[in-house]
Amino acid sequence: MLTVREPASPVVTPAGECSIVTRGLTKRFRSGQVAVDDLGLAVPRGSVFGFLGPNGSGKTTTIRMLLGLVSPSGGTWELLGAPMPGGLGAVLPRVGAVIEGPAFYPYLSGEANLRRYDAADPAADPRTATARIALALDRVGLAAAARKRYRAYSLGMRQRLAIAVALLTPRELLILDEPTNGLDPQGTREVRTLVREIAAEGTTVFVSSHLLAEVEQMCSHVAVMRAGRLVAQGPIAELRAGEAVRIRVETPDAAAAAAVLGALGLPGVRAGDGEASAELGADAPERICAALVTAGVAVRGLAVQRPSLEDVFVGLTGEGFDVNG
Repeated sequence: MLTVREPASPVVTPAGECSIVTRGLTKRFRSGQVAVDDLGLAVPRGSVFGFLGPNGSGKTTTIRMLLGLVSPSGGTWELLGAPMPGGLGAVLPRVGAVIEGPAFYPYLSGEANLRRYDAADPAADPRTATARIALALDRVGLAAAARKRYRAYSLGMRQRLAIAVALLTPRELLILDEPTNGLDPQGTREVRTLVREIAAEGTTVFVSSHLLAEVEQMCSHVAVMRAGRLVAQGPIAELRAGEAVRIRVETPDAAAAAAVLGALGLPGVRAGDGEASAELGADAPERICAALVTAGVAVRGLAVQRPSLEDVFVGLTGEGFDVNG
């Protein structure tokens, strides 16, 4: 039975400085299943916000509620400062979204596929279509492959083309559901770089993912979901601050090294096969290394281990998930 600790209250971003705000957002299906339970999100403008959780934790349901595709059972939400669902008509043209990826015609070029999507948008101006399509392709790094057929695109190129659909008109908020899911390492790097570039241009990017390591490399802020409930949210640096920095010693004398670390007053001493570690606190690593050597401990390696997002999640929930995909 998984026990989730209640997280410390995060620093709350004022609603006026947020692109997304939810209060008590809940979705209960007719079967009685609660997919999202009392969700309170605050997504700062201009951030790359990771919406993190294992598959089935309520991420996609939340996104569908935010975009008006699913009606919530309770709670309220705002997009770009406008109360929903009443403001959807005015706000959605300023929001781009990629959910489960759009379908493309394999025998058409990337440019031709974008033309079909743009023509289907009643809010798009056909007089500016050529310029906007060229700009979208350039923003996602596909200008040189604009005339190449979609079936010849790599996985990373296909995902970038999907993002280009969401960027055919200027967007203040971009919502991406599992943008790196199923991609090879090269494709993952391509999408990660693109997300950072889009955010650098001033667009808030809300990224749903079940990959801890990927979110850690891409995002400035994160919210962690578990079984439909919010476990923690805030800047990644602040969430990491709750976990102790440790010093790890590689040595054939693990027991002796652990004794030295304990004698130095370091808390959380652990000894394992070929290594010993402890919480670093305010101690200088060089002082610890000197004490080990003076005590005759053979030191093969010494490393300061700063907490990862995985460490934060495990500390909050007692277990991890899909760290590397």
